[in-house]
Amino acid sequence: MTRFRLAPLLALAAGACGPRTPPPPPATLPPPAPPAPIAPLIGEYAQGPDTLSVLEDGGGLYLLFWQGPGWPGEPDALVALDDSTYLRAARGDTARFRRGTDGRVQLLALEGRELARASLGGEEGSTFRILPLRPPEELRAEALAATPPEEEGEFLPSDLVELVPLDPTLRLDVRYASTNNFMGEVFYSSPRVFLQRPAAQAVVRANAWLRERGYGLLLHDGYRPWYVTKMFWDATPEPLRDFVADPASGSRHNRGCAVDLTLFDLATGEAVVMPAGFDEMSPRSYGDYPGGTSRQRWLRQLLKEAMEAQGFTVYPGEWWHFDYQDWRRYRIENRTFEEMGEERGGAG
Repeated sequence: MTRFRLAPLLALAAGACGPRTPPPPPATLPPPAPPAPIAPLIGEYAQGPDTLSVLEDGGGLYLLFWQGPGWPGEPDALVALDDSTYLRAARGDTARFRRGTDGRVQLLALEGRELARASLGGEEGSTFRILPLRPPEELRAEALAATPPEEEGEFLPSDLVELVPLDPTLRLDVRYASTNNFMGEVFYSSPRVFLQRPAAQAVVRANAWLRERGYGLLLHDGYRPWYVTKMFWDATPEPLRDFVADPASGSRHNRGCAVDLTLFDLATGEAVVMPAGFDEMSPRSYGDYPGGTSRQRWLRQLLKEAMEAQGFTVYPGEWWHFDYQDWRRYRIENRTFEEMGEERGGAG
């Protein structure tokens, strides 16, 4: 996939754009949700090659171009004139939002253009979907008959363990054990998450740190058999393949050293809202995507801080995907969940 160029969200109040600096650690409490009058306006708008985000920071609205002639994408503060018209502080012109008969924001009129509200495929909690290039059952049969790439060198012995027995406070939402995923197909016979033992123990430590701050970890995926990676690759259209691993080199999930997860709020039990949904194949999924709300970006940073402190690194294209530091030391595996049977991981 050709990457969209994203401007860093820096010095918003000054409307400046400069070199990236490391974000500060999250404050004790997350920012509040955006004010009710501006919340419906936040999102992406597009016309031809132009795409921009309307984002919230500190209770205010900003415009940020991230594709097309509006680049380099310096954020413009928006000053409310009324509930649908805003003055662009940096340029002095106006941005007007238009709603449809159902009250939903549909258009942004700006500089003589009308940019339509863009649907990136995962709005309002919906699951991002693709149209597979070939029938999934055909892909499954072919992938199960295929052989993973041969690897040379010395590797650590596999010690895949199940995470929930290590820490029952971890919660599961294993998307590939249901049809609630980007292909709408069931890939795993049971909703379980496995990792190599050191990685699994690191997740447990991250969860303990987060629970002291009012959040817990909600796990979407861990170890993934190689044949599933091949199915993903063969099903996904070429422009979106940055979001799936090439089976020729395998995935870090195949080695049991990658985990897909998010946060849930201990007080409500609900998963938090991030700038993009799990498995959404759009620029909103990038780990440094500057759009959305300050609360969403804060939560994304909190998750990153918790995981990085335990030896994980976030995959730049997916805020939910974290790779353990020792992933190169384990082989690609292709054991199905059925073959793994009822084995359980101990606390060891």
